[in-house]
This record gives sequence, structure tokens and C-alpha cells, in this order.
Amino acid sequence: MTSKLDQLRGMTTVVADTGDIEAVARLKPVDCTTNPSIVLKALGTPMFADTFKEAVAWGRKQSGNPEAVASSVADRLAISVGAALSKLVPGRVSTEVDADLSYDTQASIAKAHSIVAAYKERGIEKDRILIKLASTWEGIRAAEVLQKEGIDCNLTLLFSKAQAVACADAKVFLISPFVGRILDWYKKSTGKDYTPEEDPGVLSVRDIYNYYKANDIKTIVMGASFRSAAEVEALAGCDRLTISPNLLDELSKDEGKLERKLSPDNKKPAAKIAIDEKTFRWMMNEDAMATEKLAEGIRQFAKDLVTLRTMVTKELQLAAA
Repeated sequence: MTSKLDQLRGMTTVVADTGDIEAVARLKPVDCTTNPSIVLKALGTPMFADTFKEAVAWGRKQSGNPEAVASSVADRLAISVGAALSKLVPGRVSTEVDADLSYDTQASIAKAHSIVAAYKERGIEKDRILIKLASTWEGIRAAEVLQKEGIDCNLTLLFSKAQAVACADAKVFLISPFVGRILDWYKKSTGKDYTPEEDPGVLSVRDIYNYYKANDIKTIVMGASFRSAAEVEALAGCDRLTISPNLLDELSKDEGKLERKLSPDNKKPAAKIAIDEKTFRWMMNEDAMATEKLAEGIRQFAKDLVTLRTMVTKELQLAAA
């Protein structure tokens, strides 16, 4: 029998949500996606020990205030993880703009340009990467500019239809609606458990997928943040799914039949929504889950970024002693 993972690959582009080099080599996803949490975890493994030493040695040669140097070293480490992953996948690697820039359009654009330039220095062209931005109004506006420049973007921390519609209007290359974090919020809010067919995260992605297909929107829908293999299976047929190694392994060992749940051929009519900044902000205000999870996600990624920069600062100080 064919595994559910192989069946899934026949209907969905499978992306690995990890910085684990060994897992990527073993599971052979098409793309990889990272974030500050994933980069921090990857740098804690023996495989990236030399990478960390190289970046610290590079940082010691840089001039400027210690905080700026530590930030530059942290950027270099994120690119190093992405570059290593790019050698293992045929497709793209997503690299995130700093979470603390999520409400600054111009700074996000500048950081994206620096990420593209850093990859180019390593011989990796922009068509192999995606710039990852939080789905704030400011992040979406930054993506709109970058897309016009030919730099494809992945809009992350997406929890609502308002965010998805604004991303479509900005002609964003790809969105990453978060499934599991939506479920987390509703379970905590209601005290209920949900089957995969009732799962609010699953239903949100299905609704966004149908809206895009019904309106001939080219933006790719990539479900993300899964809590179980059952959630993944409930979105089989979605354009792309980014999945953690433990769930990929689980699906690879399951030889049951996988039913296709999403298909562009099964779209239902969906009226196009007009959205401007005022409408976007009001729709987000009315959606407590989306507002809370977006803010929480930005805080967590920013916290991990601070942890990385602090770790770098300590190593730079030790190296200079």
C-alpha cells in the first residue's frame, strides 16, 4: 500500500516546517519554511555548531555598536540555516523578516532587500526563496511593494478572512493560514474538543481556499501550524501544506486511504470582498481570535529573536575576552 504521505504528495505540494537538516534529507519535501523559533532550535544542534562559530568570528570583524553587530550576526545565522536547507530541497526556502518590524512597512522592505542580497552572496537567487512577513496591514503593504519588484512573499501568522483577502489584493505569492493555533484558541475559549471536520482552523483554511478558487485568485494557500495528522488529512488537496517532521513521519507510516478534501474543481460561489485599511482593521477588531493570535505570534517570534541576539552577544563577548 502507498503511505498517506505519498498519497498526499499526489494532490498537495508538501513543505517541511523545520530547520532539521536530517529530517529534510530523509523526508524529501519540495520546500522548507523557517521562522525565528525554528532557526533558534536548529542552531542548538551539533550540525550547526561550526556555522555558529563562523558567524561569531565574522561578527568580531565588524564595526559598529555591539547591539547592531549582534543583530547582523543573528541575520547571518538565519541565512546560513536557510542556505543549508536550500541545498536539500528543489523548491523554495522561506526566511522571515524580523518580527519586531511587523508594523513598519519601509523597514520590512529594507530588511527583505538585505535578505535577498545575503542569499545572493551565497549564490542563491531570489527565485529560490520566499520573504516571510507577518500578515499585519503594514506587512501586507510591504509584500505588495516587494511583489512588484519580483520578490515573492509568504505572508504568515494569518488567522482570518480579512488577512487573506488583503493578501490577495496585494497579489502576494503565498499565504500561510495557521490551523493549529486557531484550534488552540477555540479549545481554550470554549472548553470543547473538535473533530477534524469541526476544527475551526481547518474550516478557516477551507473557506479561504474556496474564496480564492471561486474568484480566480492566484495566491497560493499553504496550510500551516498543525496539531495532528488528522488536521493535515482534513486539508488534503490544499495547494501546499507545511508540516512538522513528526507529523510527516506519522503520515509516512500510515498506509490507510487518504481522501481528497479540497479541489479547485469543487469550488462554491463566493462574493468578492472589497477591503481597504479601515475595513481590514475593523474586521480584525471584530475577530478576537485573529487579533489575539496575530499579536501573540509576533510577540513569540520577537522573543525568540531577542534570545538569539542575546546568545550571539554573549558569544561575541566571550570571544573578545
